[in-house]
Amino acid sequence: MAFFDKFKRKKNQAVENQPVSDQQPNDDPGQDSHKKQADKSSPADSSQGSEVIAINDASPTPDNSAGAEETCPEIAQSSLFGRFKMGLSKTRKNLGGKIESLVKSSKKLDEEFYEELEDILIQADVGMNTSLDLVKSIRTAAKKQKIKEPAEVTQLIQNEIASLLGVNPVPLNKCAEKPSIILVVGVNGAGKTTTIAKLAYRYKNEKQKVILAAADTFRAAAIDQLQIWADRVGVELIKHLEGADPGAVVYDAVNAARARQADVLIIDTAGRLQNKVNLMKEIGKVRKVIEREIPSAPHEVLLVLDATTGQNAISQAKIFEESTGVTGIVLTKLDGTAKGGIVIAVTKELDIPVKLVGTGESLEDLRDFSPQIFAQALFDNS
Repeated sequence: MAFFDKFKRKKNQAVENQPVSDQQPNDDPGQDSHKKQADKSSPADSSQGSEVIAINDASPTPDNSAGAEETCPEIAQSSLFGRFKMGLSKTRKNLGGKIESLVKSSKKLDEEFYEELEDILIQADVGMNTSLDLVKSIRTAAKKQKIKEPAEVTQLIQNEIASLLGVNPVPLNKCAEKPSIILVVGVNGAGKTTTIAKLAYRYKNEKQKVILAAADTFRAAAIDQLQIWADRVGVELIKHLEGADPGAVVYDAVNAARARQADVLIIDTAGRLQNKVNLMKEIGKVRKVIEREIPSAPHEVLLVLDATTGQNAISQAKIFEESTGVTGIVLTKLDGTAKGGIVIAVTKELDIPVKLVGTGESLEDLRDFSPQIFAQALFDNS
């Protein structure tokens, strides 16, 4: 907790664009909850003792590059490619670099070449089944296009990876009527809280009114962390005390979002995977509360996965998918792993689109996932 306490003491001195790490501090369930007086003037405050914290109206320093990207699509593509390339440097060396070495050292596309290609993919956490399927597709395409020289196969590999990932980006779901409700799920330590902060920052820069809900009431640290990021980003946070009913928090948050005409409500949830049955029951209950208040919601269920955990991320995803109906995946800490091939494995084995990726430590480093740019960045050594 030393890191978290130090960070908490300095939160009022934080600069808005100070780097934000996806890595969350170690949680101490026994820590006393940080309590504040509720804002009595808020309409939602009367509901089951909820505590609504109104944050100052000052916006964080805007991301100037984002404005430029909106104005010029070419700049947007260049900026996104540059960030992907930088964030994938370790994976590019482990995957793209090894494939390039294989291509240069091979004299022909024979059985030995394809076996070595499979090994490289598996070592990059693409996964056994996905690697075999991908190499099979590359074999078929090479034969169809009458490619016989290894030097000609790199672009083909890149195209097959992009094709497997879905070719086109899958945008976040949004409701035409306010508010759009995003339910964020994932295990503790995956980067869930900082992902919510980055997402809130992104929407606020788009001039949208954002409210956060602290429905992980089992850990005082989870509530406190979300409060810190709400303060920094400049958005409202609705929370109860530690140990409160998560469904009650969500009920208050949905009604507060409607009363305030919020554009987006982002809901944090518990991530105690070691207590799987109870966790899934709680998240299922939260979802029912949302559906009861707004039948079309939640409009997006984002599962946050830590890319550095490799194949464990897939087993986590399967557990959450069973109970929450995941609609999109956020892969965090992609810049911190040499096994970014997990992106390919997740997409292929789960049939759930990767919608966002974390490729750095600043608030701007939560980016829409582009299969084409991802595949290109894996092999670009310029």
